Parts: sequence; structure tokens; C-alpha cells
Amino acid sequence: MNETSVNEERPAEEYRRLNKKCMLSMYINNAITYAILLTAFLLLLTFVPQLQEPAFGPVIMLASAGMVLLLIYLIAGPKIYYDRYRYIITADKVDVRYGIVILRHILVPIERVHQVEVSRGPVNNMLGLANVNITTAGGVATISYLELDEAEKIAERLNDLINRMLRDRE
Repeated sequence: MNETSVNEERPAEEYRRLNKKCMLSMYINNAITYAILLTAFLLLLTFVPQLQEPAFGPVIMLASAGMVLLLIYLIAGPKIYYDRYRYIITADKVDVRYGIVILRHILVPIERVHQVEVSRGPVNNMLGLANVNITTAGGVATISYLELDEAEKIAERLNDLINRMLRDRE
């Protein structure tokens, strides 16, 4: 089966990429996460007197190195995630590819979809971004960091594909 017959709306459809605003959302979320972790780390160092004993020196050094590595990951991660993120929706499947260290490939057959939902967290809401959550019996697949109107169109398209498939079965 070729790509043209699978999707009548757009022949030879290609994987879609995210809007660059997604990186800003990831950076804001990463900054909030790092600020919370750094605050907890510094509070532990300040208010747990046992940690200031010489025996804990190597542990503190290791934890400090971990915080530096985490910061590097949180700074480099959004760009890598953006570069690797791809998704495509055809008449018979949703295919999402993403990852930073571990690369994931999620393939959801349309016939397995139970529910489609558009969700927005506070940072994404502020930036006009949303996620499309696709629920199946096996779990939830998400197309993340979409422009709000694009997320709404995708949710509507998936619902139309599901309804068409159900009508064809009757």
C-alpha cells in the first residue's frame, strides 16, 4: 500500500516537525525543575549538619557534579529533543518519534484509539501550545508541544478518522 492511497488529503505526506516555541516551553519547565532541585540541595547542605562533616565530602562532591551534569542535560536537551521529534498521522496510524538519550518510536493504529484529548499545562498555555493525548487500551500516546489550533485540528481529524472507521464497519 503506498502513501497516496493511505491518505487522500495529502499525497506522500511527510513527518511533521514542531514549532520552535516548544523549545522555550521546555527551557522554562527545565529552569523551574532545576531551581526546585537546586533549592532542595542547598537547603539540605544548610540545615543537615551531618553533611558538613569531612566524611561526607566525597558525597557532596558527587552530588555537586550530578547537579552540574543535570544542568548541562537540561540546557542541551530541548534542542536535541526538538531536532529528533517527528510525527505523522495517516488514515490508519499515528506515528511519533522522539527522544534525547533514549529514542522512542510510538505507533498507534487508528482502530485502537479509544479517546483523543487536548491538554495544556500552565507554561504551554502561556505560550499557546498544547498536547494531543491519544488513549488506547495499552496506554496513552502523546503528540507534544503543538500550536493550539494545530492540536485542535489533529484531535478533530483523529476523531473523524475513528468515526469513519466505525461507520465502515457497520
